[in-house]
Parts: sequence; C-alpha cells; structure tokens
Amino acid sequence: MTVTTSVADCSVTRCGFNDHEGCTAFAITVGGGEDHAACATFVDIGKHGGLPKVLAQVGACQRAECVHNESLLCNAPEVHVGPGADNADCLTYSHK
Repeated sequence: MTVTTSVADCSVTRCGFNDHEGCTAFAITVGGGEDHAACATFVDIGKHGGLPKVLAQVGACQRAECVHNESLLCNAPEVHVGPGADNADCLTYSHK
C-alpha cells in the first residue's frame, strides 16, 4: 500500500489552494456522493492559501468503493483533480 499519494495536478483554478494547476494544500480529503469522488478541500472564497510550494497529497479518502481505497487511504500512485459532478472531483476515482 502506498502511504502517500500525491496530487499530480488540479485544473480547478478557482480553488484557493490552486497555484498554476498545482495544489498547495498540505493534504486533501476525497469525499463526494454516489458514483463520484469530490475534493472536499476545495474552497472558492477569492483568497489564496496553503503552503508556499506545491506538495499536496491525499490525506483521507471517504470513497470506500474506489478501487484505490484501502483502509480509507488512497493507494493510487497519484491523483488528478478537476471539474466533474462537483466543482472539484478526484478524476482518478474508479468504482469497484
């Protein structure tokens, strides 16, 4: 099992943690609803925040039905975040 899964890129430029399509949050939480996984860390308040460089990883994954989920942790080599059913979805999500 991969202990840390990096956020490879994020095309949701309205998010306060987005810096040139990279994520500056320390870690993201993947949540969402049935049949899709959303980035629950997404914020659209018109301010930028996070770390001074792009180092984000997946901290927790609430989508237990994802093929990459093991004990609520992501074991994918990396994840991609972008627009989907919600403003920001985990595009690496794959239903078992």
